[in-house]
Amino acid sequence: MAAQQTGRYSKYIRPINILFDLIVITGLSSYFFRELGLNQFYYLSYQTLAWILIAIFVKYYEVYRFTTPVEIITKLVKQFVVFLLVVIAFFPFAKTVIFSGKAIAIFMTISFCIIVTFKYFWFFYLKKYRLVTGSNFRNAVIIGYTTEAIRLKEVFETRKDYGYRFLGFFSDKKQNPEVKGKIEDLKKYVIDNKVDEIYCSLNEISNERLKELVEFADDNKKAIKFIPDTKEIYSKNLKIDYYELFPVLSLQKTQLHNPFVKGVKRIFDICFSLLVIILLLSWIIPLLALLIKLESKGPVFFKQGRPGMDEQEFFCYKFRSMQVNGTTEKEASKNDPRVTKMGKFMRKTSMDELPQFFNVLIGDMSVVGPRPHLWSQNKAYASRIKKYMVRHYVKPGITGLAQVKGFRGEIETEEDMVNRIKLDVFYIENWSLIMDIKIIFQTVFNIFRGEDKAY
Repeated sequence: MAAQQTGRYSKYIRPINILFDLIVITGLSSYFFRELGLNQFYYLSYQTLAWILIAIFVKYYEVYRFTTPVEIITKLVKQFVVFLLVVIAFFPFAKTVIFSGKAIAIFMTISFCIIVTFKYFWFFYLKKYRLVTGSNFRNAVIIGYTTEAIRLKEVFETRKDYGYRFLGFFSDKKQNPEVKGKIEDLKKYVIDNKVDEIYCSLNEISNERLKELVEFADDNKKAIKFIPDTKEIYSKNLKIDYYELFPVLSLQKTQLHNPFVKGVKRIFDICFSLLVIILLLSWIIPLLALLIKLESKGPVFFKQGRPGMDEQEFFCYKFRSMQVNGTTEKEASKNDPRVTKMGKFMRKTSMDELPQFFNVLIGDMSVVGPRPHLWSQNKAYASRIKKYMVRHYVKPGITGLAQVKGFRGEIETEEDMVNRIKLDVFYIENWSLIMDIKIIFQTVFNIFRGEDKAY
C-alpha cells in the first residue's frame, strides 16, 4: 500500500537523528575507553553495527509526529538496555582488553543524557515549529462521513501539534457542508489541492473502488490509510500475518506479551525487589516480627492462595495484621475487630505488603500490576464485569494504577470493582516502563500523605 512520506523536511529527520547518535556514542566511547587497550577500529565497527541492529529490532527510530513522549522514552530505555548488554559482551572476547565497569557506566550515562536531551529538544522543537509557522503541515482528506471519521477530523483540528491540515470529507452516502463531494471527485481534488494523506472509512467504499484508489495513491505518491469503523475491536493493536501470500489481520496481545518487554519488566522487578529486600526488609523483618509477636499469638507472616497470571494459584505473603481467625476470604473493613493495633499501623502505611517483594523475586508477582484479588471475588465478579479476566493476562502487582488512583482496599459497591477493572485494563493495554516508575513514586507519595481506604 502507498505510504510514502511527503513531508517537506521529514526525509531529513531520521538521518539527522541516526548521525547524531552515532557521533555521540563514537566520540564518547573513544574518549572513555581510550585506556582499556581496545583496537579502536574493531570495537567502533562492532559498536556501530550493534547500535543499528538494536535500533532496527526495537524500532528505535520509528518516531512519528503522533508518537507520545512516553513512547519515545520507552524506545530510548529499550535501546540503551540492550546496547549496554552488547557493549559488556564485547570485553570477554577481547583477552588483551581491560574491563572497566566504571568507564562503561560513565559512557552509558553521559551518552543516554545527551541523546535524551537532543531527542526531546528535537521532538518539541519540531512540534513548536509546526504550530508557530504552520509549515510542514500535511494536507489530509477523509473518505466517508462516519462517526469514527468525524472523530478523526476532530483529532486533526484539536491536536495541531500533530501537523495535519484537514481539508474535508468525500462521501457518496451523506451530504453535509463539510463534505466536499462524492468519492469520484476525490482524485482531481487530491491533485489540485496537493493532498498528502487520504484516510478511508472501510464502510463507505467498495472493494473495486478501493483497489482503484490504492493504485491512484501509488501512482501519485500519496499516503493512504484506513479507518476501521468497528472501534470496539480495532482500538487494539492489529498485526498482519501472511498465510503463503494471503494477508490476515489479527488483534495483537498487549505489549506485556512481547518476550522482550516481559524480559525488561522482569529484570526491573528482580533489581527493584532485591534493592528493597537488602536495604529495607533485612532489618525491618526482625523488628516487625518482634512487635507482632509481642501483641498477639500466631505466625509473623500470613499467606493466602490467590489467583495469579493465567489464574494460576500462588501464595501471597503479608505480615500478619489480624488476630488468628478462620475467616480468610473476607476483606478487611473499616474498624474491623480482627485487625490488631500493630496491624492497623502496618495497613495504614502498607508495610504489611512488604513481604510480597519475595513473591516478586521468585516470579509470582510483579512490582506493578493489577492487585491480586481473593478467589471469592474472582468467582463473584468474573461473569458480571466486562473484561474482568483481562487482569489475569499479566502477573499481579504489589501496587497498581487502580491503587494510586484511589481504588484500593475494601470493595463496598460493584462500581468500586468496575472502576478498578477499568484502570487495570488501561494499565495492561498501555504499559510502559515509565508508567511503572510513576506508579511506584505515586505509591510512596500516597503512603506518606495517607489514604482514607488504607485500613
